[in-house]
Amino acid sequence: LELIDNLLVDTRPRAAAFSVDGKQLWVSSEIRGTVTVFDTATRAQTGKIEFEVPGIRREGVQAVGIEMSRDGASAYVALGPANRIAEVDTKTFTVRRLYLVGQRPWHVALSDDQKQLISANGNSGDISFIDLENQEVVKSLPVGRGPWGVVIGP
Repeated sequence: LELIDNLLVDTRPRAAAFSVDGKQLWVSSEIRGTVTVFDTATRAQTGKIEFEVPGIRREGVQAVGIEMSRDGASAYVALGPANRIAEVDTKTFTVRRLYLVGQRPWHVALSDDQKQLISANGNSGDISFIDLENQEVVKSLPVGRGPWGVVIGP
């Protein structure tokens, strides 16, 4: 292995995800509550999303897990202690909407049909199901203490 570059992001990088076409790298920074976007060819920063949640202090908004939609139009970012999942427009780097889920979501995963998003909520010990077509959280399911990640298989 060979190090080819060192890309600076905000405090405590937590997760990285490539865009579907591989042209972008998205990196979350937990402490700062941001996602920094890089062009993979030039390695230049092309965007930054600074998350804000009404009624939550800045330090309570911590970007962690990232999931990219298959069509490349959306990124979903778990916002930790803010108890929210952000849906981000990947072209404009703007937050389309926030979903209120269980306590301290760490990671998210899309269903194979891309119609549901599931979040692993560490402090509440459950997973939340988000219906993306109707833009609402439809249920939470207890799964035990401290779920951290979620993977959906065939």
